[in-house]
Amino acid sequence: MLAAGIGARLGLAATEHPAKVLLRFAGKSLLQYHIDIFRRQGIDELILGVGYHHEDIKREIAALGAQDFVRTVFNKDYEEGNIVTLWALRNELDCGEPVLLMDADVLYDEELLERLINSRHQNCFLLDRGFAPGDEPVKICVRDGEIVEFRKWLSAEFEFCGESVGFFKLSPEVVKKIIIQTEHYLRLGRRQEPYEEAIRDVVLTAPRRTFSFEDITNLPWIEIDFAADIEHANNVVLPRILTAKRGRGAAIMGNHGMEQAVAQRV
Repeated sequence: MLAAGIGARLGLAATEHPAKVLLRFAGKSLLQYHIDIFRRQGIDELILGVGYHHEDIKREIAALGAQDFVRTVFNKDYEEGNIVTLWALRNELDCGEPVLLMDADVLYDEELLERLINSRHQNCFLLDRGFAPGDEPVKICVRDGEIVEFRKWLSAEFEFCGESVGFFKLSPEVVKKIIIQTEHYLRLGRRQEPYEEAIRDVVLTAPRRTFSFEDITNLPWIEIDFAADIEHANNVVLPRILTAKRGRGAAIMGNHGMEQAVAQRV
C-alpha cells in the first residue's frame, strides 16, 4: 500500500495536516478502515510504504494494536513521485505470490475489495464508469473486452472507460515486469512520474487477456486528494458505505434465520 505522499493538494501547509492515511472519518483513521476490512477478508499482512509523518503512522499502528499485522517500509525520498515509493516496496511486492497493490488514500465499501480478491482474473483492476470527466481521474479504457489505455489522458480508441480505484490484484509474473519497468523510469531520472505509468507500460505490452477488470460502478468509494474530498467523504460517501454495510448485515442475519428454520424443519 502506497502511503508516503505529502498530500499537498489538500491545500494546507505540510505541518498542518496528517498523512492522508491518518485522516479520520466518523472517529476512525483511514488506516483503521483498511485494517478492519483486510482482516475480515482474510489478508495476512499489510506492508505500508511510508514517508511523510511516518512516525505518526507508526504510532497509529501501535494504538490500533496492529504491530503484528502492519509492517512499514520507509521511503526517504517521499517528496518525489509515488513511483519512488513503489520502487521502495519492490522486495515486498516480489514475494512469489499474488499481491494486492493499493493506494492508501481511498475510503471505500468493503465489497470493492471483496470483488477484487474473488475475481477470476489473475491480474485485475477495479473500474467505475460513474466518474466525472476531466484530466484528474486515472482512466481504464476498454475495447473488445481488453484494457487498451490506463492513464489520466486519453489517447486510444475505446468502447467505454471508467475511473481506476487504485486497487490492483497482480500475479507474481506481472509484478516482476512492473518492478523492471519502475527501475527503468528511475534510471532515466523520471522520479516524479506517477507509478501508474509503469503499470501502464506493462499493460500495453502484455499478451492479450493478461489483464482484466471488475466493474464496481455504483459502489461507494472516494479517493482523498483535495479538501473538498474530505467533506464529500464525510457527508456523502461514508453514509452510503455504512448503509450498505448495514444492509449486508441484515441480509446475513436473514439468511442465518432461514438456515435455522430449514434445520428445524428437517
